[in-house]
Amino acid sequence: MRDTSDLGNMKDAIMSAIIDLATEHKDVCMLEADLMTCLGSTGFKKQFPERFFNCGIAEANMVGVAAGLSSMGFVPFADSFGVFSSRRAYDQFFLSVNYAKQRVHLIGTDPGVTAQVNGGTHMPFEDIALMRQIPDLIILDPSDGQSCYELIRQAYESGHSSYIRAGRRGITHRYPVGTKIELGKGIVLQDGTDVAIFATGETMVNEAVKALDILKAAGISAALIDLHTVKPLDTELIEKYAKKTGHILVCENGRYAGGVGEGIAYHLAKTCPTKMDFVNVGERFGEVGNLSYLIKTFGFTAEDIAEKAKGLL
Repeated sequence: MRDTSDLGNMKDAIMSAIIDLATEHKDVCMLEADLMTCLGSTGFKKQFPERFFNCGIAEANMVGVAAGLSSMGFVPFADSFGVFSSRRAYDQFFLSVNYAKQRVHLIGTDPGVTAQVNGGTHMPFEDIALMRQIPDLIILDPSDGQSCYELIRQAYESGHSSYIRAGRRGITHRYPVGTKIELGKGIVLQDGTDVAIFATGETMVNEAVKALDILKAAGISAALIDLHTVKPLDTELIEKYAKKTGHILVCENGRYAGGVGEGIAYHLAKTCPTKMDFVNVGERFGEVGNLSYLIKTFGFTAEDIAEKAKGLL
């Protein structure tokens, strides 16, 4: 187990996990779509040149090549910006990889508003909705470097394909090495009895953490759960807090339709009908801006989250 507290960016956590896996397992290989400097995969290329493939700016082809490598016994990790990994290569990932029962770990970086100045054309608000349609696929949206590192390793060990959604720039050091981080099991960051906030990904969990102080000052006991695994959902934990609080707020850096909030609402509608609300981008396209501007523009701030939670009560 590697301690990621010395890393400066999430891309370093991603590459540390992949390089460590490649060191331990000769079946691990990596594919790029001409974005080596963006993710830092040059380190993998230097250590394992015979297991590294730059497919050029052709993401669909890259995923097709990854499927072929999987059929020959390799376990490929393939990456691009999330908007390209999800939308541009979706048919190949759906059919050539998952339908064909191959094993590929697809990384989508710069999810949602974290694409920042690359603008709306590079903001995948619908990647989770697309990936949730693929049977038995693991979907990860980690909130810090340590969980990102450990969940990637666990995805490899699962024997399933996965879609890993994570930023590149900056990094949060939330969990010390040794913290129990388990694929498919949400992490309770704070217990509470009035409302339960389920947040996914670094941006939303960070803002939700700050919202806890606002809610506490208002006399509201809020629970916060880091839902780092989008699929499979931790339905046991979701039901527990639905029954405990009677109020669920879901925060995601993406669209509601087909997203995490819809998945939770669907499950609770069958098992434990609960009063809910959602923080997401709604019916909007992305736009250019730095992260602080975009968080305010799309209603992702701690204050926005706190107001939604208060509104539920």
